Amino acid sequence: MKPLAYRIRPERFEDVVGQDHLVGPKGVLRAMLEKKRILSYILHGPPGTGKTTIATIFAEKSGLDTYFFNASTDSKARLKDIIKTTTYHDILIVIDEIHRMNTDVQDYLLPYIENGKATIIGITTLNPYQSVNMAIRSRCHLFQVKNLSDESLEKAIERGLSALEIDIEIEKDALDAIIRYANHEVRSALNLLESAALVLGDGSRLTKGTLRRITGQAQHDLDADGDAFYNLLSGLQKSIRGSDVDAALFYLAQLLVLGDLQAIQRRLLVIAYEDIGLANPLMGGKVLHATEACLKVGMPEARIILGSIVIDMALSPKSNTAYLAIEKAIETYEKGGTGVFPDHINNNRIKLNPDIYHYPHDSPNSVNDQTYLPKDIKDEVFYIPKNETNYEKALAERLKTIDRIKRKKR
Repeated sequence: MKPLAYRIRPERFEDVVGQDHLVGPKGVLRAMLEKKRILSYILHGPPGTGKTTIATIFAEKSGLDTYFFNASTDSKARLKDIIKTTTYHDILIVIDEIHRMNTDVQDYLLPYIENGKATIIGITTLNPYQSVNMAIRSRCHLFQVKNLSDESLEKAIERGLSALEIDIEIEKDALDAIIRYANHEVRSALNLLESAALVLGDGSRLTKGTLRRITGQAQHDLDADGDAFYNLLSGLQKSIRGSDVDAALFYLAQLLVLGDLQAIQRRLLVIAYEDIGLANPLMGGKVLHATEACLKVGMPEARIILGSIVIDMALSPKSNTAYLAIEKAIETYEKGGTGVFPDHINNNRIKLNPDIYHYPHDSPNSVNDQTYLPKDIKDEVFYIPKNETNYEKALAERLKTIDRIKRKKR
């Protein structure tokens, strides 16, 4: 029998959960279909969030002959066979794992995308700006498939319950635990529900205890709900920020018992740059090295490495100046302070008149008299250094030197 997740895979946009920005009544993919403007696009987002389902439904509704191509396993010869059909009509190609498409395959496909004979839907779990070749990416619209909310997962689980061969009732705490384990993935949630149904009889209730027995998870795993887990991560960050080494170790210990090393890694990397920052700029590299070592060795040895780096972080000097600087820059941009590029950094203007750009390395101290912010925000200051550590004192002195030189040359 086919898996539950496959059996209840949506066959219409109305049954897709959590992606209304794409397939809801005002979604962009619906608009394409309704206006018969089928454009090439790439769907990117985490596993188990509906990318393949959305692409399949769209393809069926597009009215175009559709071919499926896996960039990991299918050959260029297969693509050539597909492309031959464009002699007779326009086609749609759904390309799974598009980030793995070889350059020669891309080069072969590009002219057909360019002239509209082949429209593509790319699917990837990676960031297309970093993983998809620019030539392909620039010819496609990019649409993000979002992580699913708890409410969206609950809707999917309800559909799964109605499709089971037996009638079972699920208790609220067991439902919450399934959602937590699923980590935003519909497929994972439905797989767990299907596993539970295998050991339960008709008319049974799925409890948290039954779920614990099925999955082998410890009681503390089931009790650490999402809010509690994130409170522990927050407690770890606030303790390191507050230089309380013992509290930091205590919250780290609880997180280690829960066992999500990747969540700990992500949070420690954030702390290294948000809270320690330029007060100790080598800390980011040390944290990355330590946490990658933890993922390689796993538990229980990882506790030693993480304990060591957390002690170092808690006792390190702190500076959030970089965090404040980028926050202010983003705020300024969002308020409309975008202005126009100064002519001397506008590539098109420089091509017409190369002399307007003054190369800084030709000036003493590698500083010239030109400013680089748009005119309407040319006096904005985003970075304000702290004078508490040797490194930021050095940055502050360099900043003063730059300002002094620029003022003198104006």
